[in-house]
Amino acid sequence: MVERDARPSPRGRDRRVETHRRRTARVLALLGVWLGCAVLAGLLLFLGSSRAVVVAGHDAVVSPDLSGWAVLHTGPVLPDVRVPTDQVVGVDIRLGKTNATSVDDLVDRYALLASQPQGQVEKITGAVQGMALDAALRGAVVGLLPVGIWLLLGARRRGELRARVGPRQAAVGVVVLALLAVAVWQPWTGDEDPVQAGEDWESLASFLGPAVPVPDELDGIEVRGDVTTASTHRLIESAVSTYDTSKTFYADAARRAADLPLRAPRPGDTVVALVSDRHDNIGMDPVARAIADAAGATAVLDGGDDTSIGRSWEAFSLDSVDAAFDGFERWGVAGNHDHGDFVHAYLAELGWTMLDGEVVDGPAGTALLGVDDPRSSGLGSWRDETGLTFDEVAARLADAACDSRRRVTTILVHDANLGRPALDRGCVDLVLGGHTHVRAGPHRVTGPDGQVGYTYTTGTTGGAAYAIALGSKPRRAADVSLVTYRAGRPAGVQWVTLQTDGTFTTGAWVALRYPG
Repeated sequence: MVERDARPSPRGRDRRVETHRRRTARVLALLGVWLGCAVLAGLLLFLGSSRAVVVAGHDAVVSPDLSGWAVLHTGPVLPDVRVPTDQVVGVDIRLGKTNATSVDDLVDRYALLASQPQGQVEKITGAVQGMALDAALRGAVVGLLPVGIWLLLGARRRGELRARVGPRQAAVGVVVLALLAVAVWQPWTGDEDPVQAGEDWESLASFLGPAVPVPDELDGIEVRGDVTTASTHRLIESAVSTYDTSKTFYADAARRAADLPLRAPRPGDTVVALVSDRHDNIGMDPVARAIADAAGATAVLDGGDDTSIGRSWEAFSLDSVDAAFDGFERWGVAGNHDHGDFVHAYLAELGWTMLDGEVVDGPAGTALLGVDDPRSSGLGSWRDETGLTFDEVAARLADAACDSRRRVTTILVHDANLGRPALDRGCVDLVLGGHTHVRAGPHRVTGPDGQVGYTYTTGTTGGAAYAIALGSKPRRAADVSLVTYRAGRPAGVQWVTLQTDGTFTTGAWVALRYPG
């Protein structure tokens, strides 16, 4: 009996190799079609997208493009402004309504925001990145359509269609598609030329003329518009002056903060920065961060009143403090000027742990408790209860601290008086607050059974004399406090004050001592 060779013949191997190559080529071709359609569709969707955001206190519409410029359309009174993005993608920002009471106030706000732009830049960048991601996902789905249709038809049906469709039918199909594209485009319905058509961009220095010195960092800024009245030039000159003053003052303070004589943390210490009553003064944010870095802080507690009235146009202030303390652990409460729930919800959305009457893990794993100021919305609330007075919320807060299964280390509130009942009952180590704009403490309080706690009020971080502190310099002394935690308890407090003349005053580190 003759044994057959079990090995495949060379011809059979060649056939299988050829079949594998064809399948691979088909898969690669389909992937190429999908990728090409997905990229094209995604790009068209991205360039046609827009997003409504709040920028510089305005309702604004942000649209991406490939100009490489960030263009700010300010409206009919002030000239448009643009700055290079140093990349292919650009952005078009059209400002809408705002609450500014005068053009002067509006221009000053622009100048101050320009001097501390990080929060607004990150917000617009996030909006553009969000639109890019949405467009990429939709484009990936659109790219599947031709591939899916190809696979659903199958080889036999595709062959039948090729046999039936001749040159005439193909030409008719192309014409129909072209007519549909023109119908969608409708080039005959073009808008009239805008007022600014034909106006050229010019550098800010050229626009203002040689009599107005322009800071070096503004060299790349260009403006467009035929607004040439003396009053408009005065406004722009004032904005440049405000920008330069604010940028110089706060940048110099932040630089000098690195050399402050602050207590260095010891092994096992956790240092936390305490800010409160910023009242929209975004200029102090990089200074507060520089002080925190100089002290070795790794977390921040925000005692509220970040805004003047708690409206959505003040999102720029919240974006700024969020950007300033990027990388820190962050907890906060809303103050009495943070009216409504906007501030609380916005900071929570940005990743802050906003306290609401529940004990949470705080700095260094300690127990942290806090609640928004009940006066932020007229009458306060406590969890599911509404319409409570200040004293009633304080009593609920004390009950929560005393009923906690683990001792509450810190109570963070806007007004330290809100945590006083818990302190008097001996249920907390340290109550932190702000509100008065004047630093006080730390004051030692002994509970009924000999428990020791402290109350400490920090001054206004924004240097606020009134409800709003936005300006080229603080209007009064601006405070940042530093709280040290060791072995699960508050161990000490130190304060730093930036005076209105730009000098720093530093307090001694005060130890917090407990029985035993």
